[in-house]
Amino acid sequence: MTKLSVNINKVATLRNSRGGNAPDLLKVVTDLQSYGAEGITVHPRPDQRHIRYADAHALPKVVTTEYNIEGNPIPEFVQMVLEIRPTQVTLVPDAVDALTSNAGWDTHANLDFLKSVIQDFKAAGIRTSIFVDPDIRMIEGAVATGADRIELYTEAFADGYASNAEKAIVPYVQAAIRANELGLGINAGHDLSLDNIKFFAQNIPQLLEVSIGHALVCESLYLGFENVIPMYLQRLAQ
Repeated sequence: MTKLSVNINKVATLRNSRGGNAPDLLKVVTDLQSYGAEGITVHPRPDQRHIRYADAHALPKVVTTEYNIEGNPIPEFVQMVLEIRPTQVTLVPDAVDALTSNAGWDTHANLDFLKSVIQDFKAAGIRTSIFVDPDIRMIEGAVATGADRIELYTEAFADGYASNAEKAIVPYVQAAIRANELGLGINAGHDLSLDNIKFFAQNIPQLLEVSIGHALVCESLYLGFENVIPMYLQRLAQ
């Protein structure tokens, strides 16, 4: 079974737009898990425009599933993760002013840096994942970093799904096969939705986890979290 981790960044964006504490992030997380979410993901950025570092520190009080913290491993981020010790840390090469994640790591050019950071996280007992494009060379480079998993950046798949799903999935299948051969666990995320998640999950061998936020929150404006979470779980069931 592929686990569903819900990214709550957009919930924090809504809260921050008016100040105060509505919606209450901790209550939302508690409810998401009661509806079946199997993990909670946050991606704090340096400007804290959605998830704040204080949120990341507060969430362990209510996360009873898996806790995944994503982000660029700048010193402040590394310190925060080592203090919190979540289930998993996902390293993403975001620029400071990035609107959203838009590329995976060059695992060869950043090998020494990634190895050093990952070594510190693993010493603290934190499972490590690195965000990569479906590029065989980058996946092969990921092995040398010491990461436990990769997270496949799925925007290209989502963009191509409507016009030619069979073509769009090919590089992801090839990437997953190579990752499995190398002993890397496979996560995936970015622009996955109720429309495309079943096809993606059925075609990716040994897909361990998907992290979904923007689409899930948008869908829930119409259908409600209580309905959308089981809909994702049904599509992920193999």
